[in-house]
Amino acid sequence: MKTSVSEFVRLRERRMHFRIWGGAAAPLLFLLHGWNDVSASFQFVVDALRRDWRVIAPDWRGFGLSQWNDDAYWFPDYLADLEAVLDHFAPAAPVRLVGHSMGGNLATMYAGIRPARVAGIVNLEGFGLRPTDAAEAPARYAKWLDQLRAGAKIRVHADRNAFAARLRHDNPRLTPQRAAFLAEHLAETADGGVRLAADPRHRWVNPVLYRIEEARACWRRVTAPVLWLRGSDSAFLREYIPQEEDYGERLACFADAREVRLDECGHNLHHDRPEEVARLIEEFFPWP
Repeated sequence: MKTSVSEFVRLRERRMHFRIWGGAAAPLLFLLHGWNDVSASFQFVVDALRRDWRVIAPDWRGFGLSQWNDDAYWFPDYLADLEAVLDHFAPAAPVRLVGHSMGGNLATMYAGIRPARVAGIVNLEGFGLRPTDAAEAPARYAKWLDQLRAGAKIRVHADRNAFAARLRHDNPRLTPQRAAFLAEHLAETADGGVRLAADPRHRWVNPVLYRIEEARACWRRVTAPVLWLRGSDSAFLREYIPQEEDYGERLACFADAREVRLDECGHNLHHDRPEEVARLIEEFFPWP
C-alpha cells in the first residue's frame, strides 16, 4: 500500500484536510471524492497507478477530517473550495481532475466555468441528478424547515467491524480487506461506537431544486477532453438518470467526451474496479 501524508490548509476560512501521495516534483493529479466519502477512499486507485504522480485529494468541507460548517451546505461553496484548492496547489498550469460522483459533478461544472484552468477530466459517474420541477419547491422547503427544527442525527455503529460489515452489505463487491480499510477512514469515534465521518447536516434535503439546464450550460463550455466512466450495475444511475436518452443528452453536451463502461461494477468504481480505473486514468492523461 502506497504511503500518504496528511496536510491541513486553511482555505476560505475553513480548515481543510488533504491526503497526498507521491513525490513533490511529480506531475499533479487531483482526486475529488463524492458525497459521504473521504479522500482516503482513493487509496486502491492510487495503489494501482504505475507512474509517480503527485496525487492530491481533499476532504470536502464537512467530510472526513475537514472542518464542518455551522449550518447547511450549498453546492456553490464546493466550487469555490475547488478553485481555492487549485489556486493553492497549482496556481499556474491547467490541472488534471479525477472526480467521483459529487466530485465528478464539481470537476465538470468547474471546467465549464473556468475552461482555461482544466487540462482534462476523468469523471466517475458524476452525471448530475434527476431533473426537478418548480412545483416540487413548496414541499422541499417545508421538509427542509422541518429538518432544521428537528436537528441532524447520524447512525452509530457498535465498532469499526460493524461499520465495515455495513459497507459490505451496501456493496457486496467490497472485499473484507477493502471494507476494513475504508472503515478506518470513513468512520469516526462517537458516543457508544463509531459513525460516518461526516457532518449529519449533509443529510438534510437541499431546498434549492437541482436545475439540469444550468449544469448543461456549464458542460457545453467545457473545452478539456472528458473521459466518462460508468458502472454496468450502477444503482445510482438507475435512480437518478434512469432514461438512456437523458443520459445521452448529458454526455452530448461535451465537445470532447468518451465513455467507457466497466463490467461487474457499481457506482463506486474506485472500490469495485480500482485497477481498471487506474489504468484508464493513465491512458487518458499524457505523461509529461
